Amino acid sequence: MLNEVVKVSLNGKEIYLLGTAHVSEESARIVEKSIEAIKPEVVAVELDRERYQALKDRHKWENLDIYEVIRSGKGYLFLLHLLLANFQRRISESLNTTPGIEMISAIKKAKELNLRVEFVDRDIRITLKRALAEITLLEKLKLLYSLVEDFFSDEGESIEEIMEKLKEKDVLNEMLAELSKEVPSLKRVLVDERDRYIAYKLYSLKAKRVLAVLGAGHISGIKHILENLSSEKISFDEELKKLEEINTKKANFSKLLKFGIPAAIIFLFLFGFYLKGFSFLATSLEKWILINGSLAALGAMLALAHPLSVLTAFIAAPITSLNPFLAAGWFSGLVEAKLRKPRVKDFEALLKINSITDLWRNRVTRILLVVLFANLGSSLGTWIAGLSIISDLLK
Repeated sequence: MLNEVVKVSLNGKEIYLLGTAHVSEESARIVEKSIEAIKPEVVAVELDRERYQALKDRHKWENLDIYEVIRSGKGYLFLLHLLLANFQRRISESLNTTPGIEMISAIKKAKELNLRVEFVDRDIRITLKRALAEITLLEKLKLLYSLVEDFFSDEGESIEEIMEKLKEKDVLNEMLAELSKEVPSLKRVLVDERDRYIAYKLYSLKAKRVLAVLGAGHISGIKHILENLSSEKISFDEELKKLEEINTKKANFSKLLKFGIPAAIIFLFLFGFYLKGFSFLATSLEKWILINGSLAALGAMLALAHPLSVLTAFIAAPITSLNPFLAAGWFSGLVEAKLRKPRVKDFEALLKINSITDLWRNRVTRILLVVLFANLGSSLGTWIAGLSIISDLLK
């Protein structure tokens, strides 16, 4: 339903759903014409305030505090966000347009006509937290592999081929169907839940006529939800609150692992010492340090870290793996940031990443890779060393 207006009438309210492509200049023009033709009381956009500020501030990447990103443990999220932003930027450049132009155009036109603007999407930070709480480790690996392969591979569809498909009416729904096969949990959080959230928000707006500017992939789902609302007896405030909560059961399980694994390793050391004496403890500690430290250092080396950053990963990993509040990659990344401070041009180039080698050339993204790879190496080392100690204990 790309660039088409779908009308839903219920309980004296008229809600017009306009499906757009997020990087299409044609969609932006149609948005402006639709606002003028429909004359809504409210223009609702598929944005939250955080994303709106990001669209307004094109230079936010240049003001990035890389130290804060590392300290807060948000390196993975930031790297994922950066890859997606660059993919959208590449499509925008191929069309000589601006990311989110249709949303900006909707807000601008609404303000020109003195119409109320409402942000009806869920806070992006809540969405990401819920996605992380829902998605399994296997799905995370699938997502990362697919993202890197699609973004950097010379094979497959070109940007031009993707944009040709974006002109087709139902291609976004087909793409989302494929996404649901690859990563069911992610599709549930990013699409299905947001469809419900946006539908409830639209229905709750105090206005008789509303025009909602949405990504085309959301139209059919939101339309279906709205058409069935009149037959449902629900409290919208309660439903919206539920959709803004984090899955506490999965969060508690993650917390259990976070604290349980270090506790189990420490127990192995103490139990081994009790059963087999000091020599077993010394051998186990040596094995723990060498395996955990070496794999963390190897991860840092794969990110082409400075030798001192590699050494930091080796020293930190055996210690941080026993502390649920710390991570080896944080220390290695901070050392890398100190020794190879990002230059102004590195921050300016964050939205100019076009190949996998660019991730290693740019000092900002290389720091993030050091954090990521050192942490992955340390995690792998924890499991390998832990299982090896258990094996020795059972002999």
